[in-house]
Amino acid sequence: MNTLLRILEPIANFIEKISEGVGRLSAWLVVAMVLLVCYDVAMRYLFQAGSVGLQELEWHLFALIFLLGSAYTLKHDEHVRVDIFYQSRWMTPKRRAAVDLFGCLFMLLPFCVLMIYSSIPFVTQSFDWGEASPDPGGLPYRWLLKAMIPFGFLLLALQGVAMAIRRLQVLLNDEEQQ
Repeated sequence: MNTLLRILEPIANFIEKISEGVGRLSAWLVVAMVLLVCYDVAMRYLFQAGSVGLQELEWHLFALIFLLGSAYTLKHDEHVRVDIFYQSRWMTPKRRAAVDLFGCLFMLLPFCVLMIYSSIPFVTQSFDWGEASPDPGGLPYRWLLKAMIPFGFLLLALQGVAMAIRRLQVLLNDEEQQ
């Protein structure tokens, strides 16, 4: 089993580097969104000058932050979970790893595949139509934002693979020590 772990280790490391980089980009998008919202609010309330394009850009950035930041959140184990059982005394590291591995293989990865599969027609239709904002002064190329849906879930699925590898390492290392 040590050979399997040696083969999987660089794969997990590579995926985690991608998640880390995209997560840092997502953090910068938060800064950009805060500055944009402050500017938009100041323009509206101080100068009575608003922009539909700026408001749309705000929610586009908001969507990107969540889509691109989800893999980073999973990497750092900061996603939502029911901790009443997970943090109890009887949950040893090996049991936690088994629960995580099960959840990853049978819940997270199938859900990501479903989301990617079902969002691709949505994106291609938007691209084929040249979809843009229906509002005057709105942003063009709405398909670009929609294309981030399968991309975000692909990143999340990749991080799920890295998570599964890490949990498998815990399980296999514990078995070797016994």
